Amino acid sequence: MKKNVVLSMLTLAMVVLFASCAKVPQTEIDAANAAVDSAKVAEAAVYVPEQLAQVEDSLKSALAEVETQKSKLFSNYDDATKTLVYVAETAKAVKANSVARKEQLKQEIVATIAEVTALVAENKELIKKAPKGKEGKAALEAINAEMTVVETSVAECQTAYDGGQYVSTIDKIKAAKEKAT
Repeated sequence: MKKNVVLSMLTLAMVVLFASCAKVPQTEIDAANAAVDSAKVAEAAVYVPEQLAQVEDSLKSALAEVETQKSKLFSNYDDATKTLVYVAETAKAVKANSVARKEQLKQEIVATIAEVTALVAENKELIKKAPKGKEGKAALEAINAEMTVVETSVAECQTAYDGGQYVSTIDKIKAAKEKAT
């Protein structure tokens, strides 16, 4: 009977020991890191920086939880695993949002450049029709100079657009539109 009690205690101790050796969720860690890196490659830091920062913070939190659990005798990685899965899914959404924002900016820039170009052409036609008196001549020269600045700005915006600099270009072209209006 003593042998059975000792044997059952030893068996119970072995079960507890092996059950407490939970494995680090390495596949989830790798998947989360890959998803965050993929979002960074999609320029999420430029187009949706707040969303990327939230995902990176969640990833850091999950990795800190993994490290905390590693130091414990009875480690439980369930919360960290859930967070890592969430990070991977959210990072994919952030990547998609970044791509969508980039496309939206492209379309907005193209439309605004066309609008400003039309406004400049219209303004030049109006300038030709304007009376050219003593005071009017100076005002028309100032307006012509302003239109030249707007045309230069549009050309710079087109060059920046062609170079893939969408965030800074949208601000410049909107300022040019205000001047042209």
